[in-house]
Amino acid sequence: MTASSTRRTTAARSRLAAVGAIAVAGALLLTGCGDQTKDKNKDSGSASAGSAPLADKLPQDIRGKGKIRVGSDIAYAPVEYKDSAGKVVGLDPDLAEALGKQLGVTFEFQNGTFDALLTGLRSDRYDIAMSAMTDSRNRQEGIDPDTGKHVGEGVDFVDYLTAGVSIYTRKGDTEGIKTWADLCGKKLAVQRGTTSDDLAKQQAKKCPKGEKLSIEAFDDNQQAQTRLRSGGVDAVSADFPVAAYAVKTSGGGKDFELVGDQVEAAPYGIAVSKNETQLRDALQAAMDALIKNGEYQKILEKWGAQDGAVKQSVINGGK
Repeated sequence: MTASSTRRTTAARSRLAAVGAIAVAGALLLTGCGDQTKDKNKDSGSASAGSAPLADKLPQDIRGKGKIRVGSDIAYAPVEYKDSAGKVVGLDPDLAEALGKQLGVTFEFQNGTFDALLTGLRSDRYDIAMSAMTDSRNRQEGIDPDTGKHVGEGVDFVDYLTAGVSIYTRKGDTEGIKTWADLCGKKLAVQRGTTSDDLAKQQAKKCPKGEKLSIEAFDDNQQAQTRLRSGGVDAVSADFPVAAYAVKTSGGGKDFELVGDQVEAAPYGIAVSKNETQLRDALQAAMDALIKNGEYQKILEKWGAQDGAVKQSVINGGK
C-alpha cells in the first residue's frame, strides 16, 4: 500500500499493465486481516543454510532461529492474500520464498492491519514488514504525514518494485470521476494509512465549499470494496495492482471499472528497523541476486507486475 510525502504525480497508465495474468495467477479474495496471529500455512520455504549462497550475510540471531518474521496485511491481492485453501499466496510471498532460498531461512508471514505494521516492527513483533508498502521519506524518518511531527523511529527500506495509485467505481456508474479533482462532492473509500488515504485527505482540502469529499477509511481493502459494491460510496482508491485485480475478478469482472490514470508512481520496499543494518543489507543482496538470476522477473510475470520491475534493489529510494 503506497504512502509518500513528496508527491510525484504521473499518468503511468502502462505501469503494471499486464493485468490479465493477475486473474489467472490468483484466486478471489477470501479473508480479511488484523488477527496478529501466526499461521503455519503462511511460511515461505527456504533452502538449508548450508546450501544457501548468502546465508553468511544474515545476523547470527536470525541464522540461529532459521526464520524471518514478516508483518503483512494479508488481504491485498494480488500482492498478498489467502487462497481458497487458506494458504498465503501472492507476489510478496513468492518473492519471500525466493529470498529465503538465497539466505537459508524461512519467511514466516504474520497477519496484521496495515497501519499497525511499523508499530509491530518497532516493538519486535516482526523482523521485517513486507506488505506492498511504499518507501517514503515520511516512513524513513518516522513522520506522521498529517501532522508533520515525529511519531516514532523511522525505518529503512529495501526497494523491489514500482507501483502507482488508481481509482475504481462500480461498473457503468462512474459518476463522472476521471481525476482526483472529480471526487469533490463524492464519497470515497480507502484503506487506512495508505497513500490513497493521504491523497484523499489532500484532495479534500482542495475541494470548493459545498463540494465536500467524504472519506471512509477501513482496516483493509476488502471492506472498502464491499462498501463500494453495496453503493455506500462512489469510488475506491488503491494501489494499481490491487485495483486492477479487483476490477478483473470481482463478480467475474462485472462489479467494478478503473477510471482515470495512475498517479504517485513510487517504490515498494521491505521495511527493516534502523538498527538492523546487517539484515537490511542481506535482504538487498538477496533481492539483487534474484534480479540477476532471472527469478525476480519470473515472479513478477506470474503476477502481472513485470512493468513495475526494477533493475536493482536500492536502500531508501523513496522520496
